[in-house]
Amino acid sequence: MATSLLRIPPPQGLLRPLAVPERLLLGPGPSNVPPRILAAGGRQLLGHMHAEVLQVMDEIKAGIQYAFQTQNQLTLAISGSGHCAMEAALLNLLESGDTALVAVNGIWGQRAAEIARRLGAHVHELLKPPGEYFTLRDIEEVSAGCGMGQRAQPDPGGCHIPLCFMQGLSRHKPSVLFITHGESSTGVLQPLEGLGELCHRHGCLLLVDAVASLGGAPIFMDQQEIDVLYSGSQKVLNAPPGSAPISFSKQAREKMLRRKTKPSSFYLDLGWLANYWGCDGEPRRYHHTAPVNSFFSLREGLAMLAETGLESSWERHRANCARLCQGLCDLGLELFVKEEVARLPTVTTVRVPEGYDWKDITAFLMDNHAIEIAGGLGPSVGKVLRIGLMGCNSTCGNVDRVLRALQDALGHCRRRSR
Repeated sequence: MATSLLRIPPPQGLLRPLAVPERLLLGPGPSNVPPRILAAGGRQLLGHMHAEVLQVMDEIKAGIQYAFQTQNQLTLAISGSGHCAMEAALLNLLESGDTALVAVNGIWGQRAAEIARRLGAHVHELLKPPGEYFTLRDIEEVSAGCGMGQRAQPDPGGCHIPLCFMQGLSRHKPSVLFITHGESSTGVLQPLEGLGELCHRHGCLLLVDAVASLGGAPIFMDQQEIDVLYSGSQKVLNAPPGSAPISFSKQAREKMLRRKTKPSSFYLDLGWLANYWGCDGEPRRYHHTAPVNSFFSLREGLAMLAETGLESSWERHRANCARLCQGLCDLGLELFVKEEVARLPTVTTVRVPEGYDWKDITAFLMDNHAIEIAGGLGPSVGKVLRIGLMGCNSTCGNVDRVLRALQDALGHCRRRSR
């Protein structure tokens, strides 16, 4: 009788077996998941408060401390992607009326500024053209004595602000500086040496996005005096997206404790999360139903990084990036980031060659070689192709494979356009 009331039939697509193609993911993430991590994520589910799961969480915390090179007690994994960790960092650090300085040279600075504004912070942006990085002088105070020929740079709202008129820490006196270590939309690796000390000299906390760089480029949270650092599971760690390592310094934790208002999100409240992750010395209490199998996968990704060793991982990514860059130049392509030292080892950007449509190139690689590379994102849309070599995907074989595929694509697209 009840079935006669149904008006929506079962979807035909769900009555067919799941079909997922095999592809080599050489975009800016996610990266392919190796069998060991796939197996971990496929284990039988346990309760999120079971002792065995809490043990896995403790091991994840230790793995993050190793990957970040930190002894911070408040270290854990957010139940969400790297973007979720960005939100968690900002909404726990900032209250309405706080001042934030955001270094913008790609989409992630733009996103951070947008989130900070939604939190009611007074946001000031330091702008650099896509493909460039910030110096300590840029961050502290940019001289106003430059010539009239200084090129103006557009901000996300369309205004043009000469870099020479921008001033940073000295003028705005922010409580937080946000900067991206690995800007995956442009392929820039931001130097961090001296930046933490500079921020602290101005009474400012340093917040760093390392989603695209962790494990692929050196970063030393404690030594570089970084106050908040976060990353994601789906890049060099080769785990599925859905969990995001994050860590807070003692100074950052103290700022959170001095808040006049509670964080606007209960789900991302670091006070509750710290307790659930055993970071406050108190008995653990239920906060949310954690993605247990995602934690299994993240644990194995961190374990594989620990077994490889950070220095070995950094060197492998550096060497394969150099091999890729040389191969791209040999194909007659132009690298987007001019300075070799500023190239992100995990995501290489190359200018779309004149006369080509980037969509044709990426579609050809997908359709004919089962390889994913990506076009630009944010300020680099239409300007670049992005090739990712992350974690287990960063191999000489994959470099050679994508170069051969690109050569084939360029020849095919050229013939088709004539």
